[in-house]
Amino acid sequence: MADPPLVLASASPRRAQLLARLDLHPEVRPPSVDETPGAAEGPADLVRRLAALKAMATEATDDEVVVAADTEVVLDGRVLGKPADRDDAAAMLRALSGRGHEVLTGVAVRHGPIVHVDVVRTTVIFRTLTDDELTWYLDTGEPFDKAGGYGLQGAGAVLVERLEGSDTNVIGLPLAETVVLLRHVGLDVLRP
Repeated sequence: MADPPLVLASASPRRAQLLARLDLHPEVRPPSVDETPGAAEGPADLVRRLAALKAMATEATDDEVVVAADTEVVLDGRVLGKPADRDDAAAMLRALSGRGHEVLTGVAVRHGPIVHVDVVRTTVIFRTLTDDELTWYLDTGEPFDKAGGYGLQGAGAVLVERLEGSDTNVIGLPLAETVVLLRHVGLDVLRP
């Protein structure tokens, strides 16, 4: 029996690249959803809700499996989104410098009406950044389309002293947990 077709509910090239590590090449169908946090919604509840919402909002046939995710960078309980501009990116990176923060990803897998969701946490510890390092990284242009203003998969890796948890979570899709969720809907991507 053939595996069901896979749909990625995200325009993120990083998520598609992560799935390609597993030889998965889904059709990309990013949904349009309101990602505004609820008034008293904590970061874990936010990523869980948004991942499920994206999975449900993505058009798919009953035989297709949808993978959706939402990743947030959290410092001192506050969600750091994508920087608005260079000054905002610099402020985020200065706040992260020499400190630990969390990266949370909600990942959802839907097959028909059934949605399975998990939230994955990774602690990221930044090195203490010099002004020259900060300027160098801002000049790469990398911070501007990434939550928290950095990307582990690119030049931003030099900012990180260490990780506690999943590196693929920080990039945007925790692969180990995604594989488990796919198994819940009958898709075992690791079988020979």
